[in-house]
Amino acid sequence: MISKYKHLVFLIIILGILPVTSQVKTKKQNSLDYTQYVDPLIGSAGHGHVFVGANVPFGAVQLGPVNVFEGWDWCSGYNYASNTILGFTHTHLSGTGIGDLNDILLLPVSGKVPLTKGTKEDMVTGYGSYFLHENEITKPGYYSVLLDKYKIKAELTATERVGFHKYTFNSVDDSHILLDLADGVGWDKPMKTFIKKTGAKTIVGYRHSKGWADDQRVYFAMEFSESISNISLYDNVSVVLGNQGEGVRMKAVIDFATLKNKQVLVKVGLSPVSYENASANIKAEIPTWDFAKTVKQANSKWNTELNKIQIKADEKTMKVFYTSLYHTVFAPSIFNDANGDYRGTDKKVYEKANFTNYTTFSLWDTYRALHPLYTITQPDKINDIVKSFLAIYQQQGRLPVWHLMGNETNTMNGNHSIAVIVDAYLKGYRDYDTALAYEAIKKTGMQTRDGMDYVQKLEYIPANTMLETVGNALEYAIDDWCVAQMAKALNKTEDYTYFSKRANLYKLYFDKETTFMRGKLANGNWRTPFNPLSSAHRKDDYVEGNAWQYTWLVPQDPYGLIDLFGSEDKFIAKLDALFLITDKVEGEEASPDISGLIGQYAQGNEPNHHIPYLYAYAGQPWKTAKLIREIDDKFYSTKPDGLCGNEDLGQMSAWYVFSAMGFYSVNPANGIYILGSPLVNNATVKNKNGISFTLKAIDNSSTNIYIQKAEYNGKPYTKSYITHDMIVKGGELKLYMGRKPSGTWGVKKEDRPL
Repeated sequence: MISKYKHLVFLIIILGILPVTSQVKTKKQNSLDYTQYVDPLIGSAGHGHVFVGANVPFGAVQLGPVNVFEGWDWCSGYNYASNTILGFTHTHLSGTGIGDLNDILLLPVSGKVPLTKGTKEDMVTGYGSYFLHENEITKPGYYSVLLDKYKIKAELTATERVGFHKYTFNSVDDSHILLDLADGVGWDKPMKTFIKKTGAKTIVGYRHSKGWADDQRVYFAMEFSESISNISLYDNVSVVLGNQGEGVRMKAVIDFATLKNKQVLVKVGLSPVSYENASANIKAEIPTWDFAKTVKQANSKWNTELNKIQIKADEKTMKVFYTSLYHTVFAPSIFNDANGDYRGTDKKVYEKANFTNYTTFSLWDTYRALHPLYTITQPDKINDIVKSFLAIYQQQGRLPVWHLMGNETNTMNGNHSIAVIVDAYLKGYRDYDTALAYEAIKKTGMQTRDGMDYVQKLEYIPANTMLETVGNALEYAIDDWCVAQMAKALNKTEDYTYFSKRANLYKLYFDKETTFMRGKLANGNWRTPFNPLSSAHRKDDYVEGNAWQYTWLVPQDPYGLIDLFGSEDKFIAKLDALFLITDKVEGEEASPDISGLIGQYAQGNEPNHHIPYLYAYAGQPWKTAKLIREIDDKFYSTKPDGLCGNEDLGQMSAWYVFSAMGFYSVNPANGIYILGSPLVNNATVKNKNGISFTLKAIDNSSTNIYIQKAEYNGKPYTKSYITHDMIVKGGELKLYMGRKPSGTWGVKKEDRPL
């Protein structure tokens, strides 16, 4: 009787434990440590220009090392080819083709503190140090390095608005920190700088500069873990007496009498509004001195992001995929304080905004794939991104083109904030003033700048009136198609008709004799001489490309483009030729952005990214599959030079994230994703409320690259595309892979993309 009772108790205990164990297991499965697959150094060499350092997703602070500047490939401030560190700065750009930012440099120093920068050849007489990559640790949310010259270990982490430094000195004596507000990167130059000691352990100040961002204003507050024994202020190299100073190139040498455990910790809060707000940001985000806790929190934020898409793949794909996903959330970056305050494009301060304001929009790049990806992975941010656009519209009279730190840079072509807004609207993101949104896209589409006066009259832009007419016009046509779709959704029939006509103006640039998009003169003649292989960077009819690459820039109307060629066969023959022709771009001033070549296809520059997927519109999706595998094999790797072109604030990586999962957004605003060839064996996209979309590639391998057939939720699926609704509503798509192209899947016209 007692024995039976013991067994019963034991059974009850086991049954009670099982659900808990099951819950724990499920929790672990739902939140895996994907940061282990991220290598922040991928893309830091060559032309990748990625930021290396400590940040959190969409953070205003990007805290990392800055090398001695050696040219274009140091746009982010850091390139893996370097062995120099001048210090650690709090703002960076990731993957752009223009340098700016790198504001507020801190450098821990032992011994004498020079006030001028070291050079690549001489790190003795100037400040800075050599370092070895084997003494460098890079992880999401954490960076550390040993500064050889000073024998100091520097560790960095961050929150959204605060950079957190930990410096471990070799001794407790003769220890200093240099603060330099003088230099940024690229075009950046300081206009007015200020430093003020406000307490035994606190400093505040600001840096106003002119560069790519014409009027950048960043305010800072610093808190030190140890008391400051002395502070010496300099404007360039002239001594400024007292505890505060204002000048053009302010610097400070901060001394410490004693160091606890040979360490100094520094918290640096940033604000676009004031140093009072910067100080408040520190209190809101890092109220303690627990560096390890902040590192752990940063890691947790990254894991939350990376867990939004869970894949199974080979080791190389895992690393490239999660590093790519990591790179997709560097920008846009937060541009308001913890209390909601921000500085607008009009330089006015807007207090306690009821939305998260964003900046750093590389829209010519990111409208193509990054923003469509956000509609899947960032549903909680889409409305605030649109609200940020609308605030900019109200402040500057038109939507942003390339916005940086509250400044319109007018960089690159088109009006692609239109595409981002329309994509959001058509996918059901409407928690903003939709009437204002339509007003903004229509007014922006009715500008007269950069050839749009001709577009308004439904005419082509004459090639002898300005440069880059073909590039401009093709980008405008994409945006005009988007305006037409929102007009249609709002029952604005007249606008729909008008903007639909504008969306078709791309046809005026197609020369049926040569079958290329070409510049056309005011008299109606094509510009001559004409060489489709030729490129002259920002000096010809195209934008960072040539005729071979720009002929395909009609993602809003691939079937209309096919018709221009006269038949599907002629279209396919020309598209085949793009990938088979020579990979030599001609011209003494060819654009350096034309990189990652397969024939004349350039994976390294964004206007090309949709081209491999155009085969689906002509019923030959297997050619897309072959190209996706070739692009992955040639141009994406786990090495520091593992990107074939500029990262461009996430677009290069967004292309990979989509393509690795097996689909891509050719049209940036119609909610259709063209199927290609998945690099992963399994991908689960986690949506809100526990809903997930799973893609399984059955028998997938390096040789089984072609889709043979598909099933969606257990039923045959013959389409060569999927829809946004399928992803957000959840379900399971199975793609059965094989060694040879299928002669049936995706071939019939009724199965081709909409």
